[in-house]
Amino acid sequence: MKKLIKTIDTLYFGIGVVAMGILAASVIFTVIMRYFFSLNWKELSEFNITLFAFTTFWGMGINVLRNEHVVIDILYDRVKPAVKRWLAVFNYLVVLAVDLLFTYYGAIYVQRAGMQLSMGMEIPMRFMYGIMPLSGVLCAVCILLKIIGFITAPVEAFLPQNTSCATKEENS
Repeated sequence: MKKLIKTIDTLYFGIGVVAMGILAASVIFTVIMRYFFSLNWKELSEFNITLFAFTTFWGMGINVLRNEHVVIDILYDRVKPAVKRWLAVFNYLVVLAVDLLFTYYGAIYVQRAGMQLSMGMEIPMRFMYGIMPLSGVLCAVCILLKIIGFITAPVEAFLPQNTSCATKEENS
C-alpha cells in the first residue's frame, strides 16, 4: 500500500514538474519571439495563461502532502503533542471544508462558463476552467490522507519541529 501511495505521489508531483517546465520554456520562447522578432501568437499567450492556472491549482494537493503551505506555528509548538494531533485534525478539517467549497463553486463556474469558446485557442472554456474542480477533488484526497496520517501517527510525530535558537540554548 505504501509503495502505491509513493508511486501516486511521484506521478502527481511529476505532472506538476513537467507542466512547470513546459510553462517556463513556453514563456521564455514567447518573450524572445516578441522582443527580438516582433512575433506574437494569441493562442500561445492563452496557453501560457492556462498552464499558469493549471500549475497553480495542481500544486494545492502537492503543498498539502509535502507540508509546503504557510504555517504560523509559534503557539502550536507550545501545545502538548497529544493535543497537537487533534488541533492538526481540526485544522485540516477546516482546510477540507474550504477546499470542498472551492470545488463546488468551481464546478458551478465550469457549468456556467464552460460552453464559451476561448478567444485564443478557440476551445470550450470548460477545458481551461475544469482544472479548478479537478484540483479541488485531488486536494481533498490529499487532505484526507493527511488527516488519516495524523490520526494514525504516534504521539512522537507531534513533538516541536521548529524550535528557535534561543530555546535550544536555554535547554543546553
